[in-house]
Amino acid sequence: MKRAGRHALGVFAMVVGAVSAAGVGAASAGALAPHALQGLETGEWELRGRGEDAQTRKLCVSDLRQLLQVQHGRALCRSFTVSDSAHAVTVTYDCAAAGNGRTDLRVETTRLVQIRSQGVADGAPFAFAAEGRRVGACS
Repeated sequence: MKRAGRHALGVFAMVVGAVSAAGVGAASAGALAPHALQGLETGEWELRGRGEDAQTRKLCVSDLRQLLQVQHGRALCRSFTVSDSAHAVTVTYDCAAAGNGRTDLRVETTRLVQIRSQGVADGAPFAFAAEGRRVGACS
């Protein structure tokens, strides 16, 4: 029984190490985008908010991971992929002093996504839901 317990602890330590290394890799500039984003197209995206006081904004997306941290723009953030499939991804991210967030993105087509995000940006809480649609090339 003792041997099995040590083996389980060793496996646990390897898994924790692998997850930690994956989190660091995701934060690096050359990290691959989550699987759900790989079929999407870069370019100009229009994000149309849902609910009262919803706003529409345009975003030039050169890296599809920008859709996962809309409130934090191009801030360098460390991210962790909670779940990732062909049509949906959930990430949490930490941007140090700039704040943090959690984003759920659902892919409907290569040019249409649904985004829900919440967290803290510049010391204030935020939460939003938006439809993102690719509208063309960046101007």
